[in-house]
Amino acid sequence: MKELLRFMTSFLVDDPDQVRIETLEGQRAMILQIYVAPEDMGKVIGRNGRVAKAMRELIRAAAMREGKSAIVEIIQ
Repeated sequence: MKELLRFMTSFLVDDPDQVRIETLEGQRAMILQIYVAPEDMGKVIGRNGRVAKAMRELIRAAAMREGKSAIVEIIQ
C-alpha cells in the first residue's frame, strides 16, 4: 500500500523527490502519512479535496483486500 501511495503521489507533484510516505501501525488501522513540498500540497489535495478523497478510497480498497484497515493523512 505504501508503494501504491508513493506511486500515485509522485505523479501528481512537481518535485517527486520530496515525496515521503511514513507508516504508523495503530491498534485498529495502519496510518499512512504523506509528506510533500509545501508548493505541492494543493495538487495532492485537489479542488475541494477530490484528489485526496480518491487516493484515500483506493488505499482503503487495497487495504480491505489484505484484510486490513488504512487511513491516509496529508501532512505539510
